[in-house]
Amino acid sequence: MADPPHSGSSHWRLILIPKRMMVSILLLIVVVALVTSNIFWRWMYPIQYQSLILNAAASNGVDPLLVAAVIRVESKFDTHDVSHAGAVGLMQLMPDTAQWIALRLADSGAFVAGYGQGTHNSQLAVPAINIQLGSWYLQYLTKKFDGNRVAAIAAYNAGPKRVQQWLHNDTWNGQLNSIDKIPLGETRHFVDRVFYNFDLYQRIYGNELSTVQRTAGKLHNTA
Repeated sequence: MADPPHSGSSHWRLILIPKRMMVSILLLIVVVALVTSNIFWRWMYPIQYQSLILNAAASNGVDPLLVAAVIRVESKFDTHDVSHAGAVGLMQLMPDTAQWIALRLADSGAFVAGYGQGTHNSQLAVPAINIQLGSWYLQYLTKKFDGNRVAAIAAYNAGPKRVQQWLHNDTWNGQLNSIDKIPLGETRHFVDRVFYNFDLYQRIYGNELSTVQRTAGKLHNTA
């Protein structure tokens, strides 16, 4: 006589399969929730030195997220980064440019604590000093190019004289959608990466920093 089927084992299989499916579904929900949340993206794209960036951006009338984007592209928030050309610190400022900025600030009666004419280059790497000088330079370039931030970012990399020449000769129209016309590959890549990160930061941090951005805009308009 044949043995009766082992109904107990098939019963357990029927219970285990739904449990595994439930675990998989729950894990999927958790993963989707993390990926679509700001927690995940802030972990992927952190902004270090936030208070320094916010203060420097507000005092100079520039968007803090643009400052952060420049820092990410220039140094990836490494304070010890020094380029082959000798650019220093978070915002990769050339010492000669930093000295020129310090002179302009002194002429206007403003100063950056701990930095001035004749200061050693090691001070330029100090985050508070570097971000303040770099933010001032960003607002200077933005004003120089009549509010065109794309041209200002190009000038941050290539120098204002070179960018002025490109615009004057109709080599490039100063718009983000035509950066393929920028003749210098390094600058073209730099502009593309800065605004890529700027867009990401706007989506990740925009709501949180909107008040600061509005304040910066008011300061810029009254400057």
